[in-house]
Amino acid sequence: MERQQSDQILELLVETEQQQDHQVSTPPKSINGIHRGLLSEIDPASGLIRIVIPNLFGMEAVSARSIVPLSKEKLGEEVLVAFEAGDPRSPYIIGSLWQAEWAPTVSQPPIEAKVDGEQVVIEGKREIVLKCGKASITLTRAGKVLIRGAYVLSRSSGVNRLKGGSVQIN
Repeated sequence: MERQQSDQILELLVETEQQQDHQVSTPPKSINGIHRGLLSEIDPASGLIRIVIPNLFGMEAVSARSIVPLSKEKLGEEVLVAFEAGDPRSPYIIGSLWQAEWAPTVSQPPIEAKVDGEQVVIEGKREIVLKCGKASITLTRAGKVLIRGAYVLSRSSGVNRLKGGSVQIN
């Protein structure tokens, strides 16, 4: 499916080029602005990135550098390209164009921690879990506080009080 989308994007760029009747055999001496291109090759071993910019270089792939992280999963996707000091030999990928399929399918509420300098409040609708290795503290909506760990120590310089409707030890 990704390859089909890549082919469709490539066809769209070629059609746009033909509609503009703008075939460029040699790039201009200076290139200003931002241009659309396609990510055509990434070699993780050498770091080589190649892109196709149909309205400037035809279908010839050119080497480029990127200021954003890229992976092989992005091959065939549209990227935005700018040129250092307008030099056609120095293209830089400055970003990827947004794809609708990147949108999350389920809206997640934002995670918030309120800090006012004196108190930190972390609130969860169902429960809050603090976890590190085999140790965890869980707070539930029903009012339960569950403390689990391979070793639990309760120490106090004052009174260490256990109070409840009933207290069970072992």
